[in-house]
Amino acid sequence: MENLVSYISINPEIRFGKPCIRGTRIAVTDILQWMASGMSCDEILDDYPDLQEIHIRAALNFAANRDSFIKVIPTYANTVIA
Repeated sequence: MENLVSYISINPEIRFGKPCIRGTRIAVTDILQWMASGMSCDEILDDYPDLQEIHIRAALNFAANRDSFIKVIPTYANTVIA
């Protein structure tokens, strides 16, 4: 199986740090929303020629496994110190 996560980049300077397809400004959430609205993979690829099928699979894989890619940093802003 290919390393699909290698097709995803997270850069705070691009789309406010949203996970995007590497080398584009197309966010993982864009692809998910297009698919949720009923667009097929072929329709997405026709509308966005910079994308390839592997990019759509990478976005789906990222969304399905996001807990293993995203690190949560705890904050203590609401901690009451007595």
